[in-house]
Amino acid sequence: MNLAYDYPVLGAFWTIMWIFLWVLWIVLLFRIIGDIFRDDTLGGGAKTGWLVFVILLPFLGVFVYVLARGKGMGDREVRHAQARQQALDDYVRETADRGAGPGNEADQLAKLSEIRSRGDITDAEFQRAKEKVLH
Repeated sequence: MNLAYDYPVLGAFWTIMWIFLWVLWIVLLFRIIGDIFRDDTLGGGAKTGWLVFVILLPFLGVFVYVLARGKGMGDREVRHAQARQQALDDYVRETADRGAGPGNEADQLAKLSEIRSRGDITDAEFQRAKEKVLH
């Protein structure tokens, strides 16, 4: 029967450390595989070569990839995040523009008429603003 006192504290520390390093390496492996597929500068053959190298010789492949292409990984990640943010901004802008349909034009024309009736703008300014709204 194994009891807690049969497993020393230092042994538990080393076990936890090795598990942590193994999980860290797995996360790094998946980040590298993602970076290989995300990189637009690599051709199909180069991507295949790096992928085979990283999968067949995992430890050596990960270390060589980080040494050879690690500096660009951060730049590619930033560009990818900026592209995702731009896509989200475009989607939000496009969705908001869908709401600018005929009802919105009528509201704008009503506001222009109200401003003209108060005398804040002239008839010529009203006509120019009306043309902008309608076109």
